[in-house]
Amino acid sequence: MSRWYRYWTTPQPAPSATAGPAPSRWPARETPRLPRGSGNGDDRSEAAAAPTFHVEQRLPDGKGPRPTHKILAIANQKGGVGKTTTAVNLAGALADLGLRVLLVDLDPQANATSGVGVRVAAGQVSVYDLLVSEEAAQKAIEATAVPNLFLLPATIDLAGAEIELVSAFSREQKLRRALEPLRGDFDLMIIDCPPSLGLLTVNALSAADGVIVPIQCEYYALEGLHALQRNTDLIRVNLNPALQITGFVMTMMDGRTRLSQQVVDEVTGHFRELVFRTRIPRSVRLAEAPSYGQPISTFDPTCRAALGYRRLAGELLARVGMATASV
Repeated sequence: MSRWYRYWTTPQPAPSATAGPAPSRWPARETPRLPRGSGNGDDRSEAAAAPTFHVEQRLPDGKGPRPTHKILAIANQKGGVGKTTTAVNLAGALADLGLRVLLVDLDPQANATSGVGVRVAAGQVSVYDLLVSEEAAQKAIEATAVPNLFLLPATIDLAGAEIELVSAFSREQKLRRALEPLRGDFDLMIIDCPPSLGLLTVNALSAADGVIVPIQCEYYALEGLHALQRNTDLIRVNLNPALQITGFVMTMMDGRTRLSQQVVDEVTGHFRELVFRTRIPRSVRLAEAPSYGQPISTFDPTCRAALGYRRLAGELLARVGMATASV
């Protein structure tokens, strides 16, 4: 029996009939851990050159550093550049560091939902209900098998949300209003956006503090970046003054080809310090992980892609002021 068949036919537990207060459904925070090396020769050399990141601790008496609760959207209207892969595996890496993370699946394809091993039962509250029916987000949150990682799941119903919200008042702010009450419960919320610049993506950018833009290391992936920048500027002016581009992350990097390095040089030359130093390599294990419903940090924590996302997580925390870095 193939692993594909086993995964999709495994019975899933039905959702709880009563949704109590949100904190009571969620396990306690685990002790933060620093990024770790994978133990093989290739990864040790990369880890040695990588910065070390120290996650800020919160003291129980409230005298430590103030919590920095951030909402970050993973967006790029170009399809196939690694948005969902980055959202799932970056969220998993952050949770592995001990941060409380909420992954918000805003793509009607619901790949982020299946990518963390969650199947939505009929009638279960999802992101669609948050946007269209204004259900409380606490009713939709699901714990995953990864400690500290939680999910707001999506279903195919989300494909009709843009049409149903045409006449809705303040339709661009629906997701923002749904997520704001959760800010104090999570260190980071990661929104997986659909491959478009439609109303769902506008909702994500209106709710977010920052945008992470995955760019595949191929020339076609460069198309549309200026349109995304322009739309980000428009949303900042009209809807969300706090919105900033947090950074660009290069994905599917193939160090054997000149093309990958040329694309990296092109992007770095234009966006400069906004480009993350970490490059996510092509990896067969990374491609296999979704079929098991696991992020790469759980599926194969020793592979190079897992190391890459751990490094990216540390670099992101330093960039948003939640960690200090030393080389």
